[in-house]
Amino acid sequence: MNPAQTAILDSPGMDFEQERIALACAFRWTARFDMHESVANHFSLAVDEAGTKFLMNPRGRHFSRIKASELLLLDAEDEQIVERPDAPDPTAWALHGAIHRRVRHARCVLHVHSRYATALACLADPTLPPVDLNAMRFWGRVTIDADLDGMGLDDEAERIARLVGDKPILVLRNHGVMAIGETVARTFDDLYYFERACSTYITALQTGRELAIVSDRVAAKTAQQWRDYPNFSEDHFRELQAILDRDDPSYRR
Repeated sequence: MNPAQTAILDSPGMDFEQERIALACAFRWTARFDMHESVANHFSLAVDEAGTKFLMNPRGRHFSRIKASELLLLDAEDEQIVERPDAPDPTAWALHGAIHRRVRHARCVLHVHSRYATALACLADPTLPPVDLNAMRFWGRVTIDADLDGMGLDDEAERIARLVGDKPILVLRNHGVMAIGETVARTFDDLYYFERACSTYITALQTGRELAIVSDRVAAKTAQQWRDYPNFSEDHFRELQAILDRDDPSYRR
C-alpha cells in the first residue's frame, strides 16, 4: 500500500460523508428495533468500485452510540489492518471483506443475530415459508448456509462469500442472518422486513396450529409485486433518518 492510500485509510475525518451518515442511521435503528446483539454484530458499506474499500463499525461499540465519523475505512486486501491500534473485529473484517470482494451487488452488508431470524436459523429446516405478505417478499430470494464451521475467519469467510449468489438474504445456520444489497436503504429495508416475516412465522408456529401456506404461484406473484413497488425502501429509510434528525441527530457527527 502506498503512503497516500495509508493516509486515506487512517483518516478519522468525514470522507464519504453521506455514506457514513446513512450507515450510522442503520446502526441506530437496528438498536431501536432491538435487532442488535451487544457489540457483536457488524455492518459494512463498500466505497470503491472493486468493493475492497469499505466502511465498518469499530470494535466494541454499541449500535445505539455509533456516529458517522467513527466508522472505520478498511481495505479488504490489507491484512495489516488487524494489527492497527484501532483494528476492527477480525471475524467481521474477514467475512465482510470476502463478500465485498466476491459479490458484485454486495455494496452493503448487514449482519445481525436478531431474535426471530436467528430462531429460524436454528431450526432443522430454516426455510421461510410464504405465510404472510412479508414472507412472500423473500420467496426465491434467500440463500441458506447449512454448514457452519466456526466464527467466520479465513476459509470460512471465503466459503460463505461464495454462497451468496444474487440473493439479498443469507441465513447462516446456527448463527444469524445477513442482508446484502446495493444501497443502505434497500439492504436495511430487507433486513427489517425479513425479521418481521420471521417474527410472524415463529409466532404462528408457537400456536401449534396448522399453517396457511400460499401456493408457489401466489408467493412468486407477490414477491414480484414487492420488487415492482416504487421507492418503498427509499421512502422507509428517508423517514427513519427524519425521525433520528428530530430525536437524536448525533448519529450524523
